[in-house]
Amino acid sequence: MPSTPTTPPIVAIVGPTASGKTALSLDLAQALDGEVVNTDAMQVYRGMDIGTAKLPPAERRGIPHHVLDTLDVRDPATVAEFQGWARAAIADIRGRGATPVLVGGSALYTRAILDRFEFPGTDPAVRARLESELAVVGSPALHARLRELDPPAAERIEVENGRRVVRALEVIEITGAPFSANLPVQEYVDPRTVQLGVSIDRETLDQRIAVRVRRMFDDGLLEEVSRLLDEGLAEGRTAALAIGYRQAIAVLAGEMSVEEAIEKTSVATRQFARRQLAWWRNDPRITWLPYDDPERVTRALEVIRAV
Repeated sequence: MPSTPTTPPIVAIVGPTASGKTALSLDLAQALDGEVVNTDAMQVYRGMDIGTAKLPPAERRGIPHHVLDTLDVRDPATVAEFQGWARAAIADIRGRGATPVLVGGSALYTRAILDRFEFPGTDPAVRARLESELAVVGSPALHARLRELDPPAAERIEVENGRRVVRALEVIEITGAPFSANLPVQEYVDPRTVQLGVSIDRETLDQRIAVRVRRMFDDGLLEEVSRLLDEGLAEGRTAALAIGYRQAIAVLAGEMSVEEAIEKTSVATRQFARRQLAWWRNDPRITWLPYDDPERVTRALEVIRAV
């Protein structure tokens, strides 16, 4: 993603789920004549709207959005593929003289897009063996093995995310190095990159998450998931892992009550937010802006224009 002094910068907004990133992205896109690039791993799926807090088209203020609603729920998606899609969108936006504003909750995806990150190779035989083992012993057992081999990687990968656990174990086996050693280094592909973080205290964040999750179920998450199951959601290797969707599937299967699903989704979302923060807290390049600062747009623009 090469640039010149006249090329618009790349702006990325990071921060935990429910902190207010979306509103800031729209404000900045408007101020910068920009376009939004989604960096949420699950918002690429058509029909996954309520459970991903996807902004409806009518609320996008006429701002173009990219890497959104591009896959069916049966389609798998990898970080490497996402990196390619997002970088292509960024190049196109900047080529037209507009400013790309990246926003989404998937920390690894954002880092893979912004930073120098070469993906390790794959070994089909190793992958097939690990996937067969996953089907027999389950994701928690493989995650426990990953925690023994590479605690930092295990900390960043959900226990239930068998696909990513398998990938981490595969990389460890074929490279002889920890999976975490293959994660992005803190070096931007393009130096004209700005990361802005939305900071929020834990108590307020937890309250916001609780409100958001209950609203999702009130707004029809179960109906959305029922429709998506007819479209193949349960067979999807990526989409079916989304927080909220797993719990809704359990409700529809009679394995969990709605109230249990709301509580489990809230807990999982809070845990996800902690993992998000673990990615960002050690990145000194991020300028943090309080979620409730009335001047946060002005302050953000000052940081961007200084690049």
